[in-house]
Amino acid sequence: MPHNRSRNLGAIVAVCCSWVALLVAPAAAEKRVALVVGNSGYVNTSALANPSNDAGDVAAALKEAGFEVILGLDLEKRAFDAKLRDFARALGGADTALFYYAGHGLQVSGRNHLVPIDAELKGERDLDFEAVSLDFVLRQMELEREGKTNIVLLDACRDNPLARNLARTMGTRSASVGSGLAQVQTGVGTFIAYSTQPGNVALDGTGRNSPFTAALTKGIRLKDRNLTAVMIEVRKEVLAVTQGKQVPWDHSALTGDFYFQLAAAPGGVPPGASPPAPGAGNDALNKRVKELESELERRVDPRQAANIARLEQLRERVRRMEEEGRADQQRIFDTMNRRSSRDEDAQARADKSFEIGRIQVQMSRRNQERQKVLEEIKALEAETGLAPAKAEAR
Repeated sequence: MPHNRSRNLGAIVAVCCSWVALLVAPAAAEKRVALVVGNSGYVNTSALANPSNDAGDVAAALKEAGFEVILGLDLEKRAFDAKLRDFARALGGADTALFYYAGHGLQVSGRNHLVPIDAELKGERDLDFEAVSLDFVLRQMELEREGKTNIVLLDACRDNPLARNLARTMGTRSASVGSGLAQVQTGVGTFIAYSTQPGNVALDGTGRNSPFTAALTKGIRLKDRNLTAVMIEVRKEVLAVTQGKQVPWDHSALTGDFYFQLAAAPGGVPPGASPPAPGAGNDALNKRVKELESELERRVDPRQAANIARLEQLRERVRRMEEEGRADQQRIFDTMNRRSSRDEDAQARADKSFEIGRIQVQMSRRNQERQKVLEEIKALEAETGLAPAKAEAR
């Protein structure tokens, strides 16, 4: 009987080791490609002190983590497009694609645009010719890469005079030029992080780096944190540094864990190192078997996992829209009850009416978007068999 137990344990160890080899080999050989852009030296608007430093420091941290890095500093539109083409070509066979951007950005009609240093943006038509659409970047990252990991890190929510100038040229459509960046809908396998909440403005910082990137470069080098845990640490540090004025934001459609440091991943080993030898004891073996079983379970039905991730993302989006709607209602109330002097001129009254109208248009668009999101949530709940969230208003 002892001989049989020993033989059974040996068989389990052999199977476990083969599973470990299957999981470790891809991790060690994983291809990771990053495009890192920092735009500081703007020609037609205020320059920014930190983005070039930010991009250089992020690039260094990513290289240490095994990324092939394409770095672009102070890019004009033509140079920005060229770097994006190089990035797209490098993504063939890449397991992980990462895009980091620091510099001016703006949102118009819910779409985000990144601003090259030579942009003027004298009118809305100029956006397509002088700016870089974030949707275009995401499309390049997701194209023909089903099941791969995409990470987008945006330190582009700074105060942007170009956005204000553009709004002044758009007349009644000026309400479509929002503050900061808009929340982005992403495909399955994509994680996106903002330096602050969507629609808010972030700080450029007074030191070498912005608050967000200073925390991010530390987070990339953490040895024992997955991406979600890294962003929690980044958020805590930025909140502390900015005294609560800036809250880094992210949303995820990932279907598995991602670690910047490959050695920290479950079953991961540093490139060139050997997997740990078996025989470290039954407890360690049982723990590893359970981890492998869990990993296999997560891989059984990727469609279900993707649907669940998408459902949680949409529920959070509805919650945020409801919060934004309540805030807009309060803004309308405050504007209507704003005390005015008796000799308030017609222009001041017109400005007040314009402000209220702008907010109402924004609320109407948000409500239309919310209904579409709720319909998608209902369809996903039916497909996944998950009950509706109690807090979710229908």
